[in-house]
Amino acid sequence: MSDSESRSLTALQELIEVVAKLRDPDGGCPWDLAQTPQTLIPHIIEEAYETADAIRKGDKDAIVEELGDLLLQVVLQAQIASESSQFTLAEIAEGITEKLIRRHPHVFGDVEINSVDEVNENWEKIKAAEKGETDKTPTLASKMSRYASTLPPIAAGIKISQKAAEVNFDWDSADGVWDKFHEEMAEFEHALKHEDKAAQESELGDIMFVLIQLARWYGLDASSALQGTNQRFVQRFALVEAKCDRPLSDYSPEELDELWNQAKVMLAKQKGDRQ
Repeated sequence: MSDSESRSLTALQELIEVVAKLRDPDGGCPWDLAQTPQTLIPHIIEEAYETADAIRKGDKDAIVEELGDLLLQVVLQAQIASESSQFTLAEIAEGITEKLIRRHPHVFGDVEINSVDEVNENWEKIKAAEKGETDKTPTLASKMSRYASTLPPIAAGIKISQKAAEVNFDWDSADGVWDKFHEEMAEFEHALKHEDKAAQESELGDIMFVLIQLARWYGLDASSALQGTNQRFVQRFALVEAKCDRPLSDYSPEELDELWNQAKVMLAKQKGDRQ
């Protein structure tokens, strides 16, 4: 074992012991002791997004920190489960190790694969076999169902859209998607005027799904697009706040709109200067 591997195992063991101490009814942390697998779900999602953000920014220190926070969630879930003899961190590690070996027969076995596409194809076949899917099982629908249940809504919409398009369940051209978008907009407007909240949300979801289709047709990433918009909004809002000398609620809509436009111009100029 190399020094690096030895250090990694030692550090992981220390983390396991620290988490166990935090969960110790005798002297542990009240917050950690109050947590359940369910209450930690928002933290898992938040840490995953923060990790992804750090990776996108290429900030090494932030990546290390956020990956640590994400690892903590795994260890904490395992600790809580082990307290009621459900499963352990060892079982988690063993399970993923066995899965990686099983799904890489071209590395750990004698299967010959010559391209990334072949790797992906073989991976899906092995995955389907593991889940007991047969030719009679609506495999594609099963995949879509998993995406809808496990991924964030926009990410799920993107994956579902891509999988449907792969089997030509798609429009003939972008014009057809635009027609569908306008159709859904009309239905949404009608629902807002004449139907209940459930129907309104249903129609809103249809519009968002069609927007994801448009993004796919034009080679755009809907998730990245919304991420960028969120960031720009926060940047502009920060500039608006910086210009205010009294609470925002004291400003009229017209005054706030003017400050907003100034912020847009300022950020555009800063972007131009950097380029």
